Amino acid sequence: IFMIFITVFRELNSIRRQNMRNLLIQWIISTASLLIVSYIIPGFVVEGIRNALIAAIIIGLINATIGLFLKIITIPLSILTFGLFLLVINALMLMLASSILSPGFQVNGFWTALLGAIVLAIVSAVLRHLLD
Repeated sequence: IFMIFITVFRELNSIRRQNMRNLLIQWIISTASLLIVSYIIPGFVVEGIRNALIAAIIIGLINATIGLFLKIITIPLSILTFGLFLLVINALMLMLASSILSPGFQVNGFWTALLGAIVLAIVSAVLRHLLD
């Protein structure tokens, strides 16, 4: 029984390390994506790597809380628009993060946020694909 306990403990520890590594990789991808988008989209401003790292965390937290809630309550609208309304929600989340983190992270207006959300999704997907 003791050997089974040790084996299970080692396996759980390995899984935890892998989850932490995946979280770190996702954080780096999000940070790099924000920096890339800031070079592509005028009005989408990230001032330095430090601000990009902080913005990636804040955007992740906002999306995991408020963003998730909004996505759930707008499911019918998302279905009617074939998922395009999710981009609007993501744009609003970027604007909220910008209001919290200004001046280090700024999104100047809704249309900039919407275009930024689209490009951010594409860049993040490409980077994720390249690292997998």
